[in-house]
Amino acid sequence: MLRPSLPFRASLLLAAFCLTTPAWSADPVHKETVELTAGKTAHSVKGKIKGYATAEYTLTGKAGQTLSIKLKTNQPSNYFNIRQAGQDDALFIGSTSGNTYQAKLPADGAYTVQVYLMRNAARRNAVANYTLEMGLRD
Repeated sequence: MLRPSLPFRASLLLAAFCLTTPAWSADPVHKETVELTAGKTAHSVKGKIKGYATAEYTLTGKAGQTLSIKLKTNQPSNYFNIRQAGQDDALFIGSTSGNTYQAKLPADGAYTVQVYLMRNAARRNAVANYTLEMGLRD
């Protein structure tokens, strides 16, 4: 019986690995830019995420302005994080701090609000319907 050589089997394995797409790469990320004007009424967005999908809302603010964000959701494992552009650490982590944020921005620039499901709900492919209210004031 003729057996394929080790380099041939390794080549087949490498080809199979390279030509398959990992499941996590297919998780959609909804991205949206939000225009907030200081002193105007809060901007509200409604959305829906499922499983490992996320939604990212990017806004621009100035140092010293107060950013307010509130997440209303039907899913107890639905949270949001806030990241400041150029920073490694999150400014706010919803899973440890809740679904309401209000604080002065530390610097001028872009901030991203990421809405997500905790892993326990994401792996069950749970669905979260949410409303995200965002406001900015001087």
